[in-house]
Amino acid sequence: MPGTDRPEQRRANARTAVVWEALRGLLDGEPLDVLDIGGGTGVSAVRIAGMGHRVTVVDPSPDALASLGRRAREEGVEVVAHQGDLSSLLAPAGPVAPGSADLVLCHGVLEHVTDAAGALATLHEVLRPGGALSLLVAQRHAAVIARAMAGHFGQALALLDPASAASTEPGRAGRRFTRDELTDLLDAAGLRTETVHGVRVFADLVPGSLLDLEPGATAALLELEQAVAERPEYLPLATQLHLLARA
Repeated sequence: MPGTDRPEQRRANARTAVVWEALRGLLDGEPLDVLDIGGGTGVSAVRIAGMGHRVTVVDPSPDALASLGRRAREEGVEVVAHQGDLSSLLAPAGPVAPGSADLVLCHGVLEHVTDAAGALATLHEVLRPGGALSLLVAQRHAAVIARAMAGHFGQALALLDPASAASTEPGRAGRRFTRDELTDLLDAAGLRTETVHGVRVFADLVPGSLLDLEPGATAALLELEQAVAERPEYLPLATQLHLLARA
């Protein structure tokens, strides 16, 4: 959480600051009904609940939901938790109802579903008119660079072909997307893209030892990440893309 001085938390803050800054305008207002799909252990959900919002987490892992419950109790907030996934979200006995959410978080989930277009259509149905979707997805361009730098040239080459990537099952690492692919998918689902931010443009390239040992390094890195987050020339370098879209 903010204020901690643990090295691992400083690195985490450097990787998530852009997302939280983008969400600030939504979360600083009146209490919202928030759905966190794939919210896992509740790192985001508990923080949002602590800001006064009504939060529901849907995740397939019972172990993750148990950790979420412990985290919520430790922080003294209430978060509703359901075991499930996108495929069962709007089932007759599903955990949420159509038009029930003001904000949906879908962070690190779209990479692992077989039908990305269908998943986004489902999330649109969950949103109230004018509601917002926060979509955080791994980006293909940065993945190509990372694979090549690690010496996995065949994997890097395979990631260059979007047709091949789209026609295969997600796999353990999940699919990767480009900005244009994501905005096209959102358009097809009836969602209007408002903002696109690059996340972890430099944070994954900076040695952890530098952040641990160099005074002021983390604050400077955060400032740099925020400065380049909306600059289109740096988007291809971002490990993740964060998009806000409206129903």
